[in-house]
Amino acid sequence: MRKMTFKTCLALALMTVMSSHAIAQDNQQTVQNAADKMLYAPLVYDSHGQTTATRPTTGNDLYALDAGDQWLQEAMDNADRTQRARERAMIENPQLVAYNSNRLPEAPPEGVIPGDPHQGLLTIAPAQVVVEDVTPPVEPPLPIHNWLHVFNASLQFTQAYISGNWYQGGENNLALLGSINWNCNLNQDLHPNWLFNNTLSYKLGLATTHGDSIRNYMITEDNFLFSSQLGYKAVKNWYYSAMLQFTTQFLNNYKTNTNTMTAAFLSPAELNIGLGMTYNLKKADDRMFTLAIAPISYNLKYCRNITDIDPVRFGIEAGHHCKSTVGSNFEAKLLWRFNPNVMLSTRVYMFTNYEYVQGDWENTLDFAIGKYLTTQFYTHLRFDRSRPRDNDWNYWQFKEILSLGVIYRFATVN
Repeated sequence: MRKMTFKTCLALALMTVMSSHAIAQDNQQTVQNAADKMLYAPLVYDSHGQTTATRPTTGNDLYALDAGDQWLQEAMDNADRTQRARERAMIENPQLVAYNSNRLPEAPPEGVIPGDPHQGLLTIAPAQVVVEDVTPPVEPPLPIHNWLHVFNASLQFTQAYISGNWYQGGENNLALLGSINWNCNLNQDLHPNWLFNNTLSYKLGLATTHGDSIRNYMITEDNFLFSSQLGYKAVKNWYYSAMLQFTTQFLNNYKTNTNTMTAAFLSPAELNIGLGMTYNLKKADDRMFTLAIAPISYNLKYCRNITDIDPVRFGIEAGHHCKSTVGSNFEAKLLWRFNPNVMLSTRVYMFTNYEYVQGDWENTLDFAIGKYLTTQFYTHLRFDRSRPRDNDWNYWQFKEILSLGVIYRFATVN
């Protein structure tokens, strides 16, 4: 690499200083020329007390220039003196103010000046404006569905491992709870005078048990439910309606350490049909409320297997498969989505034949964790005076489940 001599370095430094000084002089001359032109331009009144802008400064002097800025300060001072001179001229000689900024004529439209060498003429023609076609593409219409479907499927689980020498004792256990829920409702936007809602749900819960020497698992939940409402609009949100509800279970269930069967398929099963009025209210997609009142209701209780199961436990006389009564019932459903991750659904059902009362109150609080994970807290309170009285719970029954698992949702929109 060739070394630079002292003379060479000094020459480069002098050239750099001279170049910076020349640039500064050119900038100063440019600003001064602009100020001179403004000084002799016609007077135009726009506002009183105008002041020119100054170079901003801060405590840290962030806007400091690398080179000397004396030329900039001088140019700004000249521009300020020019502006003040114009303001004083307008104040002392208002008759010399030729224009007002609010009354200035519009600028001539832009155009092109084509030349014609043969005629020796110059003409001003308007500029050709090319307008692009900005018409949005025609999108195909969204499909309209007569039936709206909402499907949910979830698998919840709990697990615990306890070593054999754990100081408090205990047993290892694993519990699974699977559920599906399918709603198929008539689209009221297309059929505003009709109400037709259908719900199909099934819950199955299994848990390992070491206290049962006969079986390795026990059934904690086995509940199938189908409900349907058909109505015709009466006034506002009220509908003349017919209601149907059917419940049963599918699997056999036994008492711990015995072969005594407590439930089986269609043992028990219950069918309820009612005529009355239904109130249906929907607030966007986050709140839905339905109230069905049936002053005339038919209730059928059925036990298919009366050999292994005592039908008296279900309010049926001994030796009989079924019992039918006529009475009244009502059902209320509420779905409230507090935010995209928290949802509460509750259902209250009651039937009476004016001799006994039975009812159910179910609540499910759903906490979504991401798209496919969820935590559910489920409670079920039941009251049934048609079955024998229990010494501890009287006619009440209660179930509670807290679980964590995965969920899949599918919905059809309008």
